[in-house]
Amino acid sequence: MERQATPRVSVSLGRRLALSAMLAFIATWVVFLALVLIWQRMDTKRHANAIVVLGAAQWDGKPSPVLKARVDHAVGLWRRGLAPILVMTGGRGPGDTTTEAAVERRYAISLGVPPEAIKVEPHSRSTAESLRNVAAMMGPNQREVILVSDPFHMLRLSILANRYGLKPHSSPTKTSPISANKAQAWEYALKESVKAPVTFFFEFTGSPR
Repeated sequence: MERQATPRVSVSLGRRLALSAMLAFIATWVVFLALVLIWQRMDTKRHANAIVVLGAAQWDGKPSPVLKARVDHAVGLWRRGLAPILVMTGGRGPGDTTTEAAVERRYAISLGVPPEAIKVEPHSRSTAESLRNVAAMMGPNQREVILVSDPFHMLRLSILANRYGLKPHSSPTKTSPISANKAQAWEYALKESVKAPVTFFFEFTGSPR
């Protein structure tokens, strides 16, 4: 009879460990969801070395409404003298004839930004690649940046920017069509509540090249 007690103890211990793991996962998700919601309301812009615009979809050489809103916001910060240059990021998607960064640059110039005030990072295909490449572009004494993207994106951007040695300040756009649609805004926030902890704990893509 005593020998039969061991499996029961093992099963009980296994269940407790599984329950503990599940509770830890849920607690982590709740914390990061709260952080996503907090970060998307924060605007910590201040004078910096550059304003970095995160890429989004472009349609046949024209900025999508989401990308247009990001560039509009960044140009507004540049006009206020918060940084001397704009860094446009984003590579070429499947079937595209140009890059997101090139579209951003062209649109910013149409708004009156001189070409010499714009740098492009046209190779990235992900948020992590964008910030890693930007970090490599910036000089050792030019680490302070203002990150411009949609509100839901800001926590993960800040995590990655710090990882690659940048000193980030966030300034989310307030005019994106995603923010105007509450259901869509919540959908993106929930996705980020999963992506952000994965980025924080597991996503390491190497040093700036």
